[in-house]
Amino acid sequence: MAERTYNSGVRIHNWAEDICLEEEVLKNFIKKKENGELLIQKTGFFKKNLLKKTDLANSCDGTIHFGDMVMIVSPDNQVNRFGGTHPAHEALSLALNADESRFIKDKRVIGPCAVSACSILYPCIRNTFIITSVDESTEGETLRYGQHFALRTTEEYGGQLYLTSDHKTFQKYAKNSRMQEVNLIDNPTFPGCWKALYLDPEMRLEYEGYPVPANTKILINHCRTNHNLALLYKFFLRTSFGREFEVTTHSFFDSHKVEEDVNHWIILTGHPNIKNGTMLQRSIPVCEEPEPKTEEKIEKKQDPDCIPYKDD
Repeated sequence: MAERTYNSGVRIHNWAEDICLEEEVLKNFIKKKENGELLIQKTGFFKKNLLKKTDLANSCDGTIHFGDMVMIVSPDNQVNRFGGTHPAHEALSLALNADESRFIKDKRVIGPCAVSACSILYPCIRNTFIITSVDESTEGETLRYGQHFALRTTEEYGGQLYLTSDHKTFQKYAKNSRMQEVNLIDNPTFPGCWKALYLDPEMRLEYEGYPVPANTKILINHCRTNHNLALLYKFFLRTSFGREFEVTTHSFFDSHKVEEDVNHWIILTGHPNIKNGTMLQRSIPVCEEPEPKTEEKIEKKQDPDCIPYKDD
């Protein structure tokens, strides 16, 4: 068949049908644009909906409760103490990493869905989780060290998915690190059970059963594999929201058998005086401010109960 070298403006062959087809294509385009069905519009709605701000729970007694909307934040670490193994980093929050192609067909995130760590530190649908009971604890009851709980995303666009992990296999593992995979699924199962552990291993057993404090460094332990939630700053992920970091379940120990900074997390609550704010925005109390540097050497006060030793 000969290639067509004329457009519909040239009155040869089926020029009338060609004009009607072009008009029909234009009408369909305008209709889709008005209804927000264009691919570029759906992509924009995808990002806009997931970045909608949310209100975190305010902790009146300084502890975490079932039903609280919180953020899971890895605190910043400006000092590299591990010889380049875990580089210094800023604070990052745990967030769902939804694929745009799957969001085009549905107006909410559906599972299974990947997770990552992003630099967004304000509460939004992406990084907001709800502390959910798995042992019939009532909503509002205090979460305690060693008690099982689940982390669930918000309703509507969040999809109410549960954070889960499981043993790695030849076919199921983290994309870059090849460690234990962490993702979000639709239904709550035992692989989606987690528990909070006290940071100091020497006092961990003594703190078993005590309330979990808010805005304090803790360990989030996976009940099935007994590994801790970890953030890997060496492995990057290309997402629809830019470059982010991989999250896995693996316990990293230093030479003293103490968990490293990549396993440290904060269950972050909202700021009572700032709308859509977090406790990261609180001002530092005067008693916690660093002492000003002076040239004069300040002598340490001697403990009155301490008797100095005199050499005869």
